[in-house]
Amino acid sequence: MSTTTTTPEVKNAPLTLTAAAITKVKEIMAQQSPVPTGLRVGVVGGGCSGFSYSMQFENGAGAMDKTFEFDGLKVFIDATSLMYLQGASVDYIETLEGAGFKFENPNVKSTCGCGSSFNV
Repeated sequence: MSTTTTTPEVKNAPLTLTAAAITKVKEIMAQQSPVPTGLRVGVVGGGCSGFSYSMQFENGAGAMDKTFEFDGLKVFIDATSLMYLQGASVDYIETLEGAGFKFENPNVKSTCGCGSSFNV
């Protein structure tokens, strides 16, 4: 008998965060001083394929940001990144090779060899 945990859907959010990702972000945030207000998720130009994902802590939303809440975690996304993150999901994975946040994005047409940048 297997059980799966699902992350509650956040209304109008362009992306989803798994329970593991939310837990890890909250854990890291709690270690910061001062504790940030939320997490910024975005898409920035760069990398060998044209775009890269960015995640950083913030103390508030910017003028052009949309704010979403995932199980008490505030996530800020700028207006430009919204269109690139539509339908994407963020997970936190731990393997023998390492641990980190993994983006799954249905809009991506190709990625670079190292997997750190993408093209839409």
